Amino acid sequence: MQLKPIAYIKSPYKQKFAIPRQPNLVKEAKGEIVFEKDFSDPNCLRGIEQFSHLWLIFIFHETQDKGWSPTVQPPRLGGKESVGVFATRSTFRPNPIGMSVVENLGWEHAGSSLILKVGGQDLLDRTPILDIKPYIPYADALPDAEAGFAESVPGSEYEIVFGDEAEQHLKKIQAEYPNLKSFITSVLKQDPRPAWRQKDIDDKRYGMTLYDLNIKWQIQENQIHVLSINPES
Repeated sequence: MQLKPIAYIKSPYKQKFAIPRQPNLVKEAKGEIVFEKDFSDPNCLRGIEQFSHLWLIFIFHETQDKGWSPTVQPPRLGGKESVGVFATRSTFRPNPIGMSVVENLGWEHAGSSLILKVGGQDLLDRTPILDIKPYIPYADALPDAEAGFAESVPGSEYEIVFGDEAEQHLKKIQAEYPNLKSFITSVLKQDPRPAWRQKDIDDKRYGMTLYDLNIKWQIQENQIHVLSINPES
């Protein structure tokens, strides 16, 4: 069996750290699906505007060479309790295939480039896309379904506070990144720290890369303080 990527996504998430663990938790996370030459015919997207949301089938390209295990320790269980790999959405799978529901923000065709814009995505930059399918509410949304240990919507109670240095840099890049502050806030509301740390208040300084920016932050009491926002060196 051979699978060929039809496209790759351009995403603000440049590293695995800080990517939300499910799609649509960070609505501000927009991406562009850039189709490969063999699939850049706009006829491939004819009628797709009728669907508000889409399924993306993709490859976990950063972890596909790291093997898999019959059991994993999901973050929702604190990263300490093991369950079967097929009872989770772990990236470490026998076949490194993922799926996400994203918002359909329209498409454009310029020259030889075909680009589909999506919102609420949770994919690493340059993730290979294998397939795109319409999200169909009557079949895909089951209100009586049970979700076991993943029943509740994840998110922290921390207040997000931007320091003076961070605010100053936000003003400088406002024109280029008009929604950056709300994007950072939504990402940090998910508490990107490792699962085993999320119940603790530690004084470690963390960094994450969004777009081409390095954001430094730290937990102080019951707040997450954004310390600085600087271009990646």
